Amino acid sequence: MASRYLAISQAEWLRKLDEIRALSRACQLCPRQCSVNRLAGERGDCGAGALPSVVSYGPHHGEEPCLSGWQGSGTIFLGHCNLHCVFCQNSDISQDHSSARRCEVPTNSLANAMLKLQSLGCHNINWVSPTHQVFSLLEALHLAAQNGLRLPIVYNTNSYDSIASLQVLDGLVDVYLPDLKYADGAIAARLGATPDYPARAREAIAEMYRQVGGLVLNETGLAEKGVLVRLLVLPESQSGTIESLQWLRDELGPEIGVNIMAQYHPSYHASRYPPLNRRLRPAEYWPCVTKAFELGFQYVEFDRFFPH
Repeated sequence: MASRYLAISQAEWLRKLDEIRALSRACQLCPRQCSVNRLAGERGDCGAGALPSVVSYGPHHGEEPCLSGWQGSGTIFLGHCNLHCVFCQNSDISQDHSSARRCEVPTNSLANAMLKLQSLGCHNINWVSPTHQVFSLLEALHLAAQNGLRLPIVYNTNSYDSIASLQVLDGLVDVYLPDLKYADGAIAARLGATPDYPARAREAIAEMYRQVGGLVLNETGLAEKGVLVRLLVLPESQSGTIESLQWLRDELGPEIGVNIMAQYHPSYHASRYPPLNRRLRPAEYWPCVTKAFELGFQYVEFDRFFPH
């Protein structure tokens, strides 16, 4: 299964690279709009600079089945983050900026990582937390494509992306894998995101949907293109999952894929923020799964082994 970026002309590639560099010189890659010169190594709120922070990469068998398949999703875990969620389950790479800086590599190393994942038989290239490093990712993708990369691109994001940045990705990304973390701005701000997170994330997901539409699987069950939204259910409905599901169905349609996630556990600073200081309860999780089916979503992923 080949990617959409293979159909992009060289002239179009160069135009897109110029556009993403312009957005990075006075950084507008996410709604924070820090305006620092990322290409010169200046660092904004996310902590990232000019070079990509590649913490690890390899075949990942724990993603959604339509992404992991039987040979794994070729995940590239990137350091730093433009959100600071108090329960972050990857805080060692997203919030520890000194550690993430030690993982910064030249762009050609990132390109080689993509080619290595292809050689290992992965079904796709999965950029995890790409928002703040998208200019490096596009430069590496262009280089890797010139050297034989053909795998589809999965853009695995917290959804706090600028519309301008996402528009540059049109024609390059095959599957968008966004989080929709919160439905309420006040809760988002209390838990380490931003008060405008729900509005900005919804705008971003709508743009992703405009580009690639609903989730489409091929004859082997692998995701070929489309949007698959992850909704991590938090204790006492702090995530507003049911409200987010309603919005997705009403505004975008039931063709969009959804994954109702049950793996919340207290991490990072969560113990200081009740009710996040405890694990998720069945009575908080299963109504969200039921709602997804009631709303008629055509692809619903959920934790079948979570207790009832």
